[in-house]
Amino acid sequence: MKTNRAATLFAFATALFLGSAATAQAQVRSYSNVPPTSGANKTDGVRFGIRAGLNVADWSGEAVESVQSLTNLANGAITKEQRPGFHAGAYVSLPLGPRFTIEPGVQYSEKGVIVNGRVPMERFDFLNAKATATARMGYIDVPVLAKAYLTRGLYLYAGPQASYLVSGKARVEAGALGFDVYKQDFEVRDYFRELDFGVSGGAGYQFGNGLGLSAGYDYGLSSLDKNNRFDAQNRVIKASVNFTF
Repeated sequence: MKTNRAATLFAFATALFLGSAATAQAQVRSYSNVPPTSGANKTDGVRFGIRAGLNVADWSGEAVESVQSLTNLANGAITKEQRPGFHAGAYVSLPLGPRFTIEPGVQYSEKGVIVNGRVPMERFDFLNAKATATARMGYIDVPVLAKAYLTRGLYLYAGPQASYLVSGKARVEAGALGFDVYKQDFEVRDYFRELDFGVSGGAGYQFGNGLGLSAGYDYGLSSLDKNNRFDAQNRVIKASVNFTF
């Protein structure tokens, strides 16, 4: 049921995206009085580019709410953190007018979450005993973005995104008295769905020399657990640098 709901939402986002593209293409002539812009939103043909940047990833959903409730019951002994990572890939820019561009792309992106735990007893505080579990998930993202330029160089973007899980590991670490006493990676890819559907949106600025900066947010729609034992979705904040050739 959750998978069908996610697929329906993804299809709706795709239809909305395609409808916006068609509307913008029909209105291209209304922008004929706008001065030619520089960078990626030129209308002189297809352009290619590369992009890389930082991720701040998290999970959201009923499973995460359970962890947060447990955090309250444990008086802070269990905490959840966002997982830092990176993304890198390439894209193609397809201009549809002076102010509108379609930008499909492909990139590798690190996602996941971090859960920390410690002994919730004051008499053992001197041990500084703690454990950390990190979900280290690697995806191939395939976004199809619509970019609308507000001014020369400044744009907003949004569109659907499909992601394929290429690696999934859980790293468990434990330590005491400042020493690491345990560290082990567990393969967990088989417990997660291979395909994750979502939407992506944000803003950026494209300079005339091809360099660009952007920031955005990925909102996952699919439940990550393949066997529906828990409900969680990907959430990613991104900051990127790109270059359009």
